Amino acid sequence: MTETATTPLTGKALLQKVKELSHLPRRETAKRCGYYTTTKNNQGRVNLTDFYDAILAARGIPLGTETSKDGRGREPTYRVSVHKNGQIVIGATYTQAMGLKPGDEFEIKLGYKHIHLIQMDREEDK
Repeated sequence: MTETATTPLTGKALLQKVKELSHLPRRETAKRCGYYTTTKNNQGRVNLTDFYDAILAARGIPLGTETSKDGRGREPTYRVSVHKNGQIVIGATYTQAMGLKPGDEFEIKLGYKHIHLIQMDREEDK
């Protein structure tokens, strides 16, 4: 492959081209839609991941675009698991959402298959 990469198709143009090239193998379709690069050694490399992501985005199904507010960590979920050392970590997202600060105290009440954390009144709030 000595061809130079063109600007990859996106949106409706990409979907139309994929439809036109439906008789070709996926790699060839991706290449003809502009999803390839040429390496220093003049080797062609098809970028299937980018191609698939572009197709999904063109169909209104973007994947992997959500990031946390500070760009780090995972998205918050309302599920946690017990670590090997027996601890359960809630995470900063939830403590920030509740406005908790270092040193805030909780009473732990155990129930049948549940744990209640009850925030203790702060000394300065009394």
